Amino acid sequence: MILLDYKDSRPIYEQVAEKLRELMILGVLEEDSQMPSVRSLATELSINPNTIQRAYGELERQGVLYSVKGKRSFVGSVRKLREARRAALIGKMGALAKESHSLGMTEEEFVTAAGEAYRENGEKGGEQV
Repeated sequence: MILLDYKDSRPIYEQVAEKLRELMILGVLEEDSQMPSVRSLATELSINPNTIQRAYGELERQGVLYSVKGKRSFVGSVRKLREARRAALIGKMGALAKESHSLGMTEEEFVTAAGEAYRENGEKGGEQV
């Protein structure tokens, strides 16, 4: 489910939060579904429960999770998460367009290259987010 990269410079809780966001976007964790308990996820990943609690807290601050008192955490609005991800992607595309323009690429060349990259990565990595 979640693989951690101990060579990654980001803290473990950030990696856990990112992986959980990806699982939500992919539909593995559906909106309003119950999240694994902090203890069970910590055991599964062989990490401290405080690390999972911190990841859940971060996701809750972002509005991706919500807690019900006396129960556990639940997946929040996946739609908001997708919209935020799309907005970030459009921002990256803007930066790429600016760079391609400065390199002398035409709009047609840029669109063609983007289309090819989209098709190649869609076929190879359909599960990628």
